[in-house]
Amino acid sequence: MNTRERLIQKIAQMPQVHLGHFPTPLEECPRLSEALGGPRIFIKREDCSGLAFGGNKVRQLTFTIGDAVAQGADTIVHGAASQSNHCRQTAAACGKLGLNCYLRLARDHKSIVQGNLLLDHLAGADVQVVDVPFGPELDVVKYELAESLKEQGLKPHVIASPRSTALAAVAFTWCIAEIHQQQQQLGIDAEHLYTASAGGTQAGLVLGAKTLGMKLKPFGCAPIHWDDKIERMRTAANTAAELLALDTRVTDADIQNTDDYIGKAYGYLTSECIEALKFVANTEGIFLDPVYTAKTMACLIEHIQQGQIGSDDTVIFLHTGGTPALFAYHEELAS
Repeated sequence: MNTRERLIQKIAQMPQVHLGHFPTPLEECPRLSEALGGPRIFIKREDCSGLAFGGNKVRQLTFTIGDAVAQGADTIVHGAASQSNHCRQTAAACGKLGLNCYLRLARDHKSIVQGNLLLDHLAGADVQVVDVPFGPELDVVKYELAESLKEQGLKPHVIASPRSTALAAVAFTWCIAEIHQQQQQLGIDAEHLYTASAGGTQAGLVLGAKTLGMKLKPFGCAPIHWDDKIERMRTAANTAAELLALDTRVTDADIQNTDDYIGKAYGYLTSECIEALKFVANTEGIFLDPVYTAKTMACLIEHIQQGQIGSDDTVIFLHTGGTPALFAYHEELAS
């Protein structure tokens, strides 16, 4: 049994629920590559993961909700920014599995019933927008809500760090195992992997790539400023390694991440991300999202133009989804 098969076997032993369409495609983008003068670019289509317009959180929820169901939960409590992709996919997953879903969303400049927030309502979640900032304060609201639901006779499970982030890392070791196999099938061996992440997604990619001895080095483009992001990812990766009984351990030196492309703040667009979004749509007919993947594509384009990536290199771009948010940003994108 090879290393990839052993890794997949260990992942299969984790509690999980069936939610999405996997493996997601690894699609070559020749017009995008040509327009940038090389390198060869492939997009890993996590936006095609099937549930509620797809996205990387479908893979993560496979394990976080799997964990909850294994503990006997009948209710999921989650919360994040008002246009959270994670919450939209959580609401849909609960609908698919017959679980109660309670979402508490932080009020911000996109707290309009459009995009992801509209889909939260359509999926039947109990949704409240609260005047609490996204982060630790919102987690307090989530746990307080869970206690009140217990008093009502429900069995709630709160999706929150650090457990959720570690299980996301488990999920993205699985993604890397898919990429490892797809590369063999396509006859490629990429030097670079770019993704939008400051948490479990990149943690799992780093852990998986290191476990499988892959040449590519995951590079993350953070969508939000978190002072402890490297520690957060290292801890998530190593907790995932323990959960999977892997000998691999991730160090700070393994984690390459930048927050140079966020712009004003989380959830605000930049001119570069709008340009990158339109560029990929025009060359490949693939729609990125305005908060995560478009900023990461802007980063990748700049790195190619600066010569940090050679014209003969091969790049995999992980499309983490989030496209419903486009409709909440219609004014910025149409102007």
